[in-house]
Amino acid sequence: MALALALVLIVVAALVFHYVSPWWLTPIASNWQAMDDALMLTLVFTGVAFVVIHLFVAYAVVRFRHREGQRASAEHGNKKLEWWLIGGTTLGIIALLAPGLSVYAKLIDPPKDALIFEVMGQQWNWHYRLPGKDGKLGRTEVRFMTAANPFGINPEDPNGQDDLLVDGQEIHLPLNKPVKALLRAQDVLHDFYVPQFRTRMNMVPGIVTTFWFTPTQAGKFEVLCAQLCGMGHSNMRSQVVVEDEAAWQAWLTKQPTFGGGTPAGVGGPAEPGKMGRLLAQSKGCVACHSVDGTQSVGPGWKGLFGKTETLEGGKTVAVDEAYLKEAIATPQASLVKGFPPVMPPTQLSDAELAALIDYIKTIR
Repeated sequence: MALALALVLIVVAALVFHYVSPWWLTPIASNWQAMDDALMLTLVFTGVAFVVIHLFVAYAVVRFRHREGQRASAEHGNKKLEWWLIGGTTLGIIALLAPGLSVYAKLIDPPKDALIFEVMGQQWNWHYRLPGKDGKLGRTEVRFMTAANPFGINPEDPNGQDDLLVDGQEIHLPLNKPVKALLRAQDVLHDFYVPQFRTRMNMVPGIVTTFWFTPTQAGKFEVLCAQLCGMGHSNMRSQVVVEDEAAWQAWLTKQPTFGGGTPAGVGGPAEPGKMGRLLAQSKGCVACHSVDGTQSVGPGWKGLFGKTETLEGGKTVAVDEAYLKEAIATPQASLVKGFPPVMPPTQLSDAELAALIDYIKTIR
């Protein structure tokens, strides 16, 4: 009897939690209302099955409980019951899968006039690329991938010279226009996910995956990685800004091009610590080290060079080039007090290490 009562209480508690829970869907900001509809159907089917199965088990526990003087007898070969179970299970699986598969088929079939943009996932940041005035993205190859060229754009391809490489972790998209996302991963499995858009897709190294959506609400939305991609996974965040056509066009004119054309491409005007900044982005350093003084997983880089840090154990050390080289190459050798020992050794060439330190020096 205690087991039956526990099963009934589990059902009641689950239903109460469902209706009073503060966690629910965020307001939708794209055209994919069908995603919400499919999710609701799944919740209804699985919820009904959950309640019916638990209550049936509770009934069976009470109805067929042990009694003195009674002995259970086995019954084999009930084909009528087996056919009912096969038929019911088949219908249930079809009802669960059909709505989702129908929506998924539409998700990967974009309109012909959809704007294309590319997303490159990398531990632990995002890179964005859009076509330039020719409307075409340049060809890419793995052998061209460097800190300054994370997409691996072929420098000999004329279509890639005007490609817009978004400088930073924020991409802008036009309001009420369909957009098609081309998704790639440089190292491990990632997943481009914006909850308000109701869309997400895995990013697999060596494969280009796609989906499309139409932003229907202006505003700033957070990009998350929906795959556990490594130690800094929770810091792999970015922003999508949805705005009207005029504001979006104005933002486009400010983005650097691959070929170094206007206004300031990768090969364009120099800046102090530029190569180190690109290297910090490509290696994912910025996921754990802030450059604006905010608290993060690791010590912030703003004003770091030249200051005195207190290490675990109470020893103090001046942050100079020698210390930074050791902290980057063997981070566990000199842990700054108050920060967890989670940073892995970073494999950098002497030139890359010098570029990264030069960049840290510029952050004031």
